[in-house]
Amino acid sequence: MTVVSPVIRLDAADNIVVARTEIKVGTEIPTENIKALADVPQGHKLATRPIRQGEPILKYSTVIGYAAHDLVPGDYLHSHNIRFDDVEKDYAFSRDYVPTAVLPLEQRASFMGYRRENGRVGTRNMIGIFITVNCSATVAKKVSAYFDEERLADYPNVDGVVAFVHEQGCGMEMSGEPMDLLRRTLSGYIRHPNIGGALVLSLGCERNNLMRFFQQEGLSEGKTLKTITMQEVGGTQAAVKLGIQAIKELLVEVNQHQRTPCSAEHLLIGLQCGGSDGFSGLSANPGLGKAMDILVRHGGGAILSETPEIYGVEQTLTSRACTPEVGQKLVDRMNWWLEYSKGRDTQINGQVSPGNNAGGLANILEKSLGGAKKAGSTGLMEVYKYAEQVKQKGFVFMDTPGYDPVSATGQIAGGANLICFTTGRGSCFGSYPAPTIKLASNTPMYQRMIGDMDINCGPVIDGEKTLDQIGQEIFELILRTASGEKTKSEALGVGEEEFCPWPIGVLG
Repeated sequence: MTVVSPVIRLDAADNIVVARTEIKVGTEIPTENIKALADVPQGHKLATRPIRQGEPILKYSTVIGYAAHDLVPGDYLHSHNIRFDDVEKDYAFSRDYVPTAVLPLEQRASFMGYRRENGRVGTRNMIGIFITVNCSATVAKKVSAYFDEERLADYPNVDGVVAFVHEQGCGMEMSGEPMDLLRRTLSGYIRHPNIGGALVLSLGCERNNLMRFFQQEGLSEGKTLKTITMQEVGGTQAAVKLGIQAIKELLVEVNQHQRTPCSAEHLLIGLQCGGSDGFSGLSANPGLGKAMDILVRHGGGAILSETPEIYGVEQTLTSRACTPEVGQKLVDRMNWWLEYSKGRDTQINGQVSPGNNAGGLANILEKSLGGAKKAGSTGLMEVYKYAEQVKQKGFVFMDTPGYDPVSATGQIAGGANLICFTTGRGSCFGSYPAPTIKLASNTPMYQRMIGDMDINCGPVIDGEKTLDQIGQEIFELILRTASGEKTKSEALGVGEEEFCPWPIGVLG
């Protein structure tokens, strides 16, 4: 019978190991020739050799902080004795870039998707109700609520009618980055391959003027895009009545679409993590990275985001950039965040959330190290601004905040037709129109929250499966989900409230 070590060593160069299970003081760890000098919670770290004050703490052979004082083998390491500080970085632009060998078309995996006239492919076929301004939110919700399961029964090819409401559109700058960002997000959803038809509601006097919005984004009314302006049709009640009629017309059109076989090259996955713990960077995140390596070889794409949460390890991405110019784009966005966050109590300045910290993450450097592993090992092909349409195949980066709903909203606006979301503490996130697959980093949490989790990556920690095996499982679930299999969050109806365009800018 194989005896599984109570600790996990990630790299021969590391001066720490991670506790596979809770370790009691005095526990002997023969594989490392150390004895635990304190109780160590599951997912937390122990020193494996003497570490002098100021010496780097190494995990995955990467600096995650510095010893706050002299440490000895067996010491419990966490925020109390790991000092957060700037890390000297060598961006090494493109030094490690290797072109991916994409499989020939006939060898690529396939799924059952919705082909759109513009060549894009959807994994869902939904009708979206959008608003130019928060003043239209109630009408949007009333219209979407009308189309319950019973009323949609006659339209089996329609996956739902969803209201995407937000709090912006007025009391803000009429031009410039904040308005551009809001309009880019809205148009990205309206054009999304998972949206078969859309209704846009406006009040009429808002700063995000409907006509200017359509002109700027190149949108125009047609058989699958309709508009209603409340002040022009007689107010709330009239707008609700007209909205219901417009959706009825769209249902007939959208229901004509049917799933057909499509190459996996049409899959674009938004990568998210939330409620991370000390195991996220050891199981769920690198397991998802393995799945993305498979997808990229099959011609598909993956979007890594949450810029403040790759701080300290961005050099591991710039070294994989296909060109120095692409690498510099990432550095430029990171510098913007450092300036934007200067002097504020944010993660990029060191301290992670209480949940992350309790789960074993000492600081943002350690969290970033794990988070970046979601992207796998292929080359960084492009860097996009928030909600820009992603056109480049392969692994790309999109600049977003670290807050999951805002970040995922940007990725979906950019064209992500599925979201993969890793969690160690137990996030309950979901999203429309791109469904979210949730990956648990550890078995106890998966068992505790099985109603929300789609895949358990805990067997990697338990010593029962390899990362390659978990990666293959994730890839296969992606294909099934893309073909229509519902995720746990979809079955629970989670996703409508998680539409959150980035509220950057001045309100007034």
